[in-house]
Amino acid sequence: MDLGLERAGMVCKFQVEIDPFCRKVLAKHWPEVPRYGDIRDVTGEQLGHVDVMAGGFPCQDVSEAGKRKGMEGERSGLWCEYKRLICDIRPRIVIVENVTGLLCSGIGDVLRDLAQIGFDAEWEVLPAAAFGAPQLRERVFLVAYARGERLQGILQTWTAERAIRRSSGEPSGVDEMPMLRGLSMSDPYESCPRLRLPSAGGVVERPLYGEGWWATGPSVFRVAARVPGRVDQLRAFGNAVVPQVAQWIGERIINADNY
Repeated sequence: MDLGLERAGMVCKFQVEIDPFCRKVLAKHWPEVPRYGDIRDVTGEQLGHVDVMAGGFPCQDVSEAGKRKGMEGERSGLWCEYKRLICDIRPRIVIVENVTGLLCSGIGDVLRDLAQIGFDAEWEVLPAAAFGAPQLRERVFLVAYARGERLQGILQTWTAERAIRRSSGEPSGVDEMPMLRGLSMSDPYESCPRLRLPSAGGVVERPLYGEGWWATGPSVFRVAARVPGRVDQLRAFGNAVVPQVAQWIGERIINADNY
């Protein structure tokens, strides 16, 4: 999320991350940015004021793959610490990311808490496939803004853009995913279908796989033995946000603010 929002024009002022491997990754790419560990030990006074707070609290208790303890769970319950820092810092805008399981096991708690501390919010399920990734990766993104901020409709532009592309016969993003089924990876460059993606200058075409596409890791798949840090890498990949999605949100926040 840090990378995507930076590409949109924002500046990262601090990071809060407890996982040692992820902290090393952040330290490599943002060596000058202050980093803090356990969110339960961090105060708003330490962090200082920012306009936008962005983060994703643990998903284990709201995920469909978990035990569904909801916001009462030990992991997903850390949302209350995120809320505490929002209260301390009072940013203008808050971005929250989580798995789609949040929609049926916790989003009501998040919206209630935000309303209690003076924030209106909107949310949408944004699939990474619609932003060029060769994977579906649906995630819930919520944008909250302090009452009085004229930023309504930031995520609603996603629905509008999809509707416009559909009405014109252009791919809307997620609809291209069925084309991935049965793709032969033996000849990924020549025969694969191409995905038409919206961009600032119109529409660009990219292959779903192959040259000019996203780099992939070594083909060890589920085997992690004797690959240094592979288990940590896979966990980090699972926790990460596709930068293009965060960039799209950041650009619309900046555009709405400028308007």
